[in-house]
Amino acid sequence: MDAAQQEATARARELQRNWYGEPLGALFRKLIDDLGLNQARLAAVLGLSAPMLSQLMSGQRAKIGNPAVVQRVQLLQELAAQVADGSVSAAEATERMDEIKKSQGGSVLSNTTQTTSNSGAPTVKRVVREIQSLLRSVAAAGDIIAAADSLAPSHPELAEFLRVYGAGRTSDAVAHYQSHQN
Repeated sequence: MDAAQQEATARARELQRNWYGEPLGALFRKLIDDLGLNQARLAAVLGLSAPMLSQLMSGQRAKIGNPAVVQRVQLLQELAAQVADGSVSAAEATERMDEIKKSQGGSVLSNTTQTTSNSGAPTVKRVVREIQSLLRSVAAAGDIIAAADSLAPSHPELAEFLRVYGAGRTSDAVAHYQSHQN
């Protein structure tokens, strides 16, 4: 790989970190390990071709272009967390992955069984991730911050929202939301 290719790959991974919280290679490897998948099965569940998954993982491509695929990634992350904490068995995880594979993305703030707490309400983390996904599907973190800066004088609350939810980390956005509920 020549210097230009290395630079392009590094830039793509940095964009992925801004958009998705970490490079997609690391994110997808965690899903593969946590859910006992291989790359071909992960690609099939996400609705991507194996070559596209490989390009995203290696940094040859930066962005997931289909919002339904981004939503499936988020659903798989939640499923992996549930498998890790023991609330979902391996057999249930396989069934859920088949459901996730069939999902068309739906509305941005869907209220499906995979995205709800025991009370039936969407979890704060899930809603935050969906807001982040929506914002990041239309602009890079730097662009969102620039928009927030231009809005700050006349709309400080909106500017803060864009900075926290559009360009921030999920954990910081959840903490921000929870601090404003008290």
